[in-house]
Amino acid sequence: MANVILKDLFKKYGKLEVVHGINLDIVDKEFVVFVGPSGCGKSTVLRMIAGLEDITAGTIEISDRVVNDVAPKDRDAAMVFQNYALYPHMNVYKNMSFGLTLRKMPKDEIEERVREIAVMLELEDFLFRKPHELSGGQRQRVAMGRALVRRPEVYLFDEPLSNLDAKLRTQMRLEIKQLHQQVQNTIIYVTHDQVEAMTLADRIVVMRDGYIEQVGSPMEIFQHPANAFVAGFMGSPPMNLHPAEIVAGADGLKLKLSEQLEIPIPPREESQIKTGQKVIMGLRTEDLFTESDERLDKISLSFTVDGIVKIVEPLGNETNLHMDLQGADLICRGEGRRIFKTGEALQLTLDLTHLHIFDAETEKSIY
Repeated sequence: MANVILKDLFKKYGKLEVVHGINLDIVDKEFVVFVGPSGCGKSTVLRMIAGLEDITAGTIEISDRVVNDVAPKDRDAAMVFQNYALYPHMNVYKNMSFGLTLRKMPKDEIEERVREIAVMLELEDFLFRKPHELSGGQRQRVAMGRALVRRPEVYLFDEPLSNLDAKLRTQMRLEIKQLHQQVQNTIIYVTHDQVEAMTLADRIVVMRDGYIEQVGSPMEIFQHPANAFVAGFMGSPPMNLHPAEIVAGADGLKLKLSEQLEIPIPPREESQIKTGQKVIMGLRTEDLFTESDERLDKISLSFTVDGIVKIVEPLGNETNLHMDLQGADLICRGEGRRIFKTGEALQLTLDLTHLHIFDAETEKSIY
């Protein structure tokens, strides 16, 4: 059973602490993605699991065995690196079989494993080419193949797609997803790309400054962010986050976003808001609708406001509209086939069903 358990894991470089006592249980056959901005500690955690970085304090267990002092080659984990790390003087076959040769595995078994993985990754026609004769996507497949032939319990991916162009990244994401369905092993994957995290993960671990901010399924993270950082990091474009104040209105509490704009707050039993509180309002771009949007009929809790288009970002199937809503700057996702113009007056409907409110000081979700 290839579970991975991190207990009170710390990492220091001299006096600088970069990972601050994180705890995480990864179950057998799970695809877990660590995501966060550059420098948040996610790659350091992965390298500690692999044995490529020493642990300052805490324990790492792989398959119910503490591996703190176990050599990388004996941890039953294989790593796929960002820069492929292929031997340039060796052909694809030798790159993929090199680790097995070092283990003095019988040649016929090596041949069988390499051929099997080459077929799986569609590399059978490239086995005798050298890395410089391959495309970026083919090199990444070879790096994956080198890990797969070892048949480890755990696969570790360190930003494997960051060197590829956008189209190839999309293709390789699909291939990695299919690969997990085929091999059914535990995968721990590190990326700064939240689209990769959302599309690949069974569970996402959001990190910031060496701490875990939230762990959950992609939809849990997206729909119920624990704090303003997670809300703003996950989603493309990111969630609208705007400073506000809770004020009392004649018909209930409201969010005051500007001198002109106050948004009603639908009652919620679990909310922790009070009059006079400084907060951050959160509303995703897809929850602001233009007056011609076909989805308007499906909104149960709404608020309508007039605004002016400041910037238009056409994306084909949709358009991002940067709006001035009576002194509050928010982004709206408009219809892709409609032509919008800078300076155009629009009436927007806000779907308050998906309204988020975060405490301004702690940034934690309070509504």
